[in-house]
Amino acid sequence: MAKLFGFSIEDNEPLSPGVLSPVPQNSEDGSDFYLSSGFFGSYVDIEGVYRTEFDLIKRYREMALHPECDSAIEDIVNEAIVSDTNDSPVSIELSNLNASDGIKKKIREEFKHILELLDFDRKSHEIYRNWYIDGRLYYHKVIDLKNPQEGIQELRYIDAKKMRYVRQQKQTEKDKKAYRLANINVDDPMNYEFPEIEEYFVYNPKMTYPTTNPSSLGGTGGIKFSRDSITYCTSGLVDRNKGSTLSYLHKAIKSLNQLRMIEDSLVIYRLSRAPERRIFYIDVGNLPKVKAEQYLRDVMMRYRNKMVYDANTGEIRDDKKFMAMLEDFWLPRREGGRGTEISTLPGGQNLGEITDIEYFKKKLYRSLNVPPSRMDGEGGFNLGRSSEILRDEVKFSKFVARLRKRFSYMFNDMLKTQLILKNIITPEDWELMDEHIQYDFLYDNHFAELKDAELLNERLNMVQVAEPYVGKYFSQDYLRRKILRQTDEEILEQDKIMKKEIKDGIIPDPNAPVDPMTGMPLDQTAQMDLGQPVMEPNIDAQGAATEADGKIAEMPKGGEI
Repeated sequence: MAKLFGFSIEDNEPLSPGVLSPVPQNSEDGSDFYLSSGFFGSYVDIEGVYRTEFDLIKRYREMALHPECDSAIEDIVNEAIVSDTNDSPVSIELSNLNASDGIKKKIREEFKHILELLDFDRKSHEIYRNWYIDGRLYYHKVIDLKNPQEGIQELRYIDAKKMRYVRQQKQTEKDKKAYRLANINVDDPMNYEFPEIEEYFVYNPKMTYPTTNPSSLGGTGGIKFSRDSITYCTSGLVDRNKGSTLSYLHKAIKSLNQLRMIEDSLVIYRLSRAPERRIFYIDVGNLPKVKAEQYLRDVMMRYRNKMVYDANTGEIRDDKKFMAMLEDFWLPRREGGRGTEISTLPGGQNLGEITDIEYFKKKLYRSLNVPPSRMDGEGGFNLGRSSEILRDEVKFSKFVARLRKRFSYMFNDMLKTQLILKNIITPEDWELMDEHIQYDFLYDNHFAELKDAELLNERLNMVQVAEPYVGKYFSQDYLRRKILRQTDEEILEQDKIMKKEIKDGIIPDPNAPVDPMTGMPLDQTAQMDLGQPVMEPNIDAQGAATEADGKIAEMPKGGEI
């Protein structure tokens, strides 16, 4: 076994020896074991669709060149990848991740670095389109093998036709003469000894033709890459009978071939049936057969006039040397017939019928999961209620969301490698964090926008109806959770923002007193103006009050009040 190129990330926590199963671990792409004695990538296709993975990818790429198929692919890619002048097509979402702010910040920085290595802002459309057509995507994660802690230095795209994923049984001394899947101990049915499976990639830069010889791929004709040094993202569709990964274009192969044959036959029929042709019945009397044929030929050459238009020179000339299949018919008629006669064969009567073409075109679009209403731009987008949107558009939006989920596996693999190489996290940490890391794609689906706006409008109307019953039948918390459908995180976040905006004076305080006259909230910071205050006289035994005449008044002494 030749040494693998690249690097490997080892898991420090193997499974417990008590974890047993009689079923071997399977790969998510459906590929089974390739025994070292067997052929690599060889499949038997009874229907004649494909024999090797090479033929399969080649057929997919040929299908993408067909106009109808290309239009459907562009609809899918444009819905999935939305390019904006300001925002990136995809961003990472870590709200569900239970980690410190410092770790989240580093994860966001490394994800931004990965997008820069991919040049995803400019090449996102091509990357997604290649993945969708081929059904698989390969990227080589180039690192500095002397300083792996510096992370990924470059991400290089690899043509799917030149790369193969191999799961091969390792050769041991026990398995040199006989290759067995498992050694079963009859006394202990749970004691299955599964062979050790090695996973690697084989890159053949000169792979321009299919091959089924594993020695040519793993020997001088190819380079073996370790599993962790290659990012491998598949479509998720698997032909489990043959153990091969398929593209979403696979089920459209038959529909596309039918559409091509119907279109070709329609063209041939119209070319052959479009012109009106004449039948000349020539009376040859009692002439012998040879002389009758000569006489018929002389008459035909005498009256036949074939005008030919030369597209190169623009000339019209008489060309009697050639007789095409669309010209007139000349038939002899013996004595006793009706003499020389000329009749006309009508042209095709139903040349405008294209119902079958439309049927197979709609069938092709349905096989590609694209709504037939998008065909040829028919049916404008309805900006009304979401209830008026076709069911096909709902299914299509869910299909695109599913494709995005699958495509994000590529980001997951690259991010995992980057974080582990830079010692930000450990492989064990990634197993816990993996399912909580989400990727937020830019959305341009108008149906989803209309649906969200209409749902919000209906919820606000329900809140308005139920508000008089708050404190009597419902609580404020009940309205926010059950009617507005706010989560705990959204409630806390909105309360915090509203408190800050009230403090800053952006929005009024709903609990502030209201002026009954104007209905406006009262300003509690301003003091009420009640006129000039009336001061009590300061009567002092030693002081005296001045009168108008300037005399000093004396304090009264004694007496009754």
